[in-house]
Amino acid sequence: MRRRSPVPPAPLPQRDGIDPVRVRLPADPGGVWGTVRDHLVDRFQGAIGAGRVDAMLGAGRFVGVDGVLSGGEAYAAGRYVWFHRDFAPEVPVPFEVGIIHRDERIVIADKPHFLATTPRGRHITETALARLRRDLRLPALQPAHRLDRLTAGLALFVVRPEDRGAYQKLFGERRVRKEYEAVAPYDGAVAPYDGAVALPVTVRSRIVKERGVPAAREEAGAPNAESRIELVERRGGLGRYRLLPATGRTHQLRVHMNGLGLPIRHDPVYPVVTDPAPDDFRAPLQLLARILEFTDPVDGRVRRFESRLRLADWADGPID
Repeated sequence: MRRRSPVPPAPLPQRDGIDPVRVRLPADPGGVWGTVRDHLVDRFQGAIGAGRVDAMLGAGRFVGVDGVLSGGEAYAAGRYVWFHRDFAPEVPVPFEVGIIHRDERIVIADKPHFLATTPRGRHITETALARLRRDLRLPALQPAHRLDRLTAGLALFVVRPEDRGAYQKLFGERRVRKEYEAVAPYDGAVAPYDGAVALPVTVRSRIVKERGVPAAREEAGAPNAESRIELVERRGGLGRYRLLPATGRTHQLRVHMNGLGLPIRHDPVYPVVTDPAPDDFRAPLQLLARILEFTDPVDGRVRRFESRLRLADWADGPID
């Protein structure tokens, strides 16, 4: 089988910490596209319109390995084209990304609430990855895992592309001990939950998350998610909980806490989906990725990192 040639490096620099879009022109056995422009218009007119494609070509925004493309070049399958997309205005997240640790291989960031880890959907430049690339001047920085946008706390980023696979494998093989902290009702103290919960408890269930649907759901079948829930302390009708996920399903801890009748404070999805304004930062989800522990896959050292952030609803009380 014929092997594909290596992808050439992008001829465009990052913009605001975001890589240019890369397009590889596909095979065209029917000879539909006579020029590069013909394909670009077919490919993108549904999203931005043919006029916008032509305007971008006129402005020199499409680039190949040999320089700016006019669009009139003869179509050639396998050719690479790069461009920067237009970023829609984003609401600035008014919280800093803390740096817990930085060395030649990894960055451990303390991500604030409301800031996405990586570019996705409507969150592109207002993400931890884009900020860190810009602020630390590390254009090759990549995440080893992802933390939900509404969850605060520790996230591991890899400095060198050649090291990323080793750190991703740690998470994929569940060789990272992750400890979270949450503030939630104490033992069903908030309606409509009124059942007693025997803690500590290990919850195992099957969680399914459909693309485009805000809430994940639990359904019958073989468990794919496991969390240990422990009560650390109580203050009136609230409890501070230690959450130890053994797996990493989307919204896993939020789903499991809600299933116990202990929905995490200020959760806009569980038990009821709401739609807070994008600039409303008054009630952050009371969930914090507090501790990461692992054996470094490169040098074998045992690593342990702890967040410096604190949950607002427990800020005046003891932490441990």
